[in-house]
Amino acid sequence: MPTQPTLRNSGIFFALTGAVSIMVALILGSDGLRPDLIPALVGDDLTTSDETIVYALRLPRALTAFAVGGLLALCGVLMQVLLRNPLADPYILGTSGGAASAALAAMLFGFSGAMIDIAAFTGASVATLIVFGVGGLRSQFSPPILLLTGVVIATGFGAVVSFMLAVSDDATLRGMLFWLMGDFSLALNPTPALWVLGLATLVAVVAAPHLNILAESEQRARLLGLRVVPMRIGVLLLASFLCAFAVTQAGAIGFVGLVVPHMIRRFTGFDHRRLIPSAVFAGGALLCLADAFSRTVLAPRQLPVGTLTAAIGVPLFLYLLGRRYTQRASS
Repeated sequence: MPTQPTLRNSGIFFALTGAVSIMVALILGSDGLRPDLIPALVGDDLTTSDETIVYALRLPRALTAFAVGGLLALCGVLMQVLLRNPLADPYILGTSGGAASAALAAMLFGFSGAMIDIAAFTGASVATLIVFGVGGLRSQFSPPILLLTGVVIATGFGAVVSFMLAVSDDATLRGMLFWLMGDFSLALNPTPALWVLGLATLVAVVAAPHLNILAESEQRARLLGLRVVPMRIGVLLLASFLCAFAVTQAGAIGFVGLVVPHMIRRFTGFDHRRLIPSAVFAGGALLCLADAFSRTVLAPRQLPVGTLTAAIGVPLFLYLLGRRYTQRASS
């Protein structure tokens, strides 16, 4: 596995970056920057209106965006380990589309709460299993098969979503469209997302030594006694659950799982004991800032946060894809 320079104390650095992003989200609004809110927050000297804006609206939204960004980044790391492919991403592989279409169908049938979460997890798992079904859990994916399968699956679920939107009434259509493209306007309780993020990160960090071996070589993993197939199935289920939970919180937000792990590896290297916590903090910071700008760029109108992540992710994906095939052609 190639080596590269790493950033010492990367976890602390990106944790501070995440804290700064949340602070920016709190002081950035339709009326511009409000630096005066920072000392007021510390000293509990907010006016009634400012207290409502910060604690009832901006803080829950910022924390939810941070948690969802961390979940998507962690999901991207796990999928890239699973397939040993830096182009793997829950959005590109159709996992997000499967979760979104299943959750949307549950909403249309009148379900709510835990039933939507179960539907989203089922949809994400089905989409990911279809991808694996093409090559099999015991075999390796080639990038062309992986990308082609993911595009086909995403297109198929996109058609399902389009059908459900077409039969929906006008009163709910706009809200559904915003939710599908990424929307935190209804994020009022970040606690479940933060708990899921914390527990999933802890599990992934504990499993990091095994992930390092699995990412390096499947043959070496078997020689060292690692049960490869159960490990891959466990990683698959965890990644599907994280993607589904993120979708239920804010809709289908793309490319966070692709952009963040790729960028963070330049600072942390390939050791997942460093990569995972750094990617979680960086993913949270990215989505928190993206949401803050999406609600302020065209204020009082709000942009779907997925439009900003796609603006970053699409060029980077094309660059990575082109560089990958250029390297293969020259080798």
